[in-house]
Amino acid sequence: MNLKRLFLYTLIASTALSAVIGIGVILFGDFGNFEVRVLMTTLTVTAASILGLACGAYFELGRNKILPIAGISLAIAAALMTFLIIWNVMDESEVFIKCTATVTLLALSCAHLSLLSLARLDRRFAWSRIAAFVLIAALDAILLFLMWVEPEGTSDIVSRTIGILSILIASVTVITPVFHKLSVSDNKVAEIDAEIERLRERIAELEKQKATAGQVE
Repeated sequence: MNLKRLFLYTLIASTALSAVIGIGVILFGDFGNFEVRVLMTTLTVTAASILGLACGAYFELGRNKILPIAGISLAIAAALMTFLIIWNVMDESEVFIKCTATVTLLALSCAHLSLLSLARLDRRFAWSRIAAFVLIAALDAILLFLMWVEPEGTSDIVSRTIGILSILIASVTVITPVFHKLSVSDNKVAEIDAEIERLRERIAELEKQKATAGQVE
């Protein structure tokens, strides 16, 4: 079973379980701490499956396995760490909670970049992929700095920078499928032109053979 199918089945199962729990709570009206934790656990599995599905799709292309493997590993680690917080094992440790948030943020970034990397881009559009990596890395660095260092009196410039980076990332995310479509169209035209050229060469070769055969007769 490939990775994409595995995460897809996990996503379906966790979503179905979440729906069953939610319906049961509505019907029977019993929604205690245990039910909340079970529901949060299934939702965590669902979220991890979505991230794994995004990374698994890119992994199967075989272009670059480092990014999707890192994303899948981080998604699984984030889910396991979240379980410990949900079930009150490590919920009082501020450091552990920050570590969980860090791993989750990196997993989200890897999944995001994996989805963007699915696009086949022409050379003229390759800059958009590089821009996505740089922008997401910059945003992650700022968020992690704020999370771990907790600087006092953060200036307005930081929040504005986060807003600008978020807008740019959203713009690159939206425009990437358009670039992919344009690249595919251009590639098809190039393939057709190449095929026409090969056919012309073949026709010219056959014409020469025909002329030679006529001279022999």
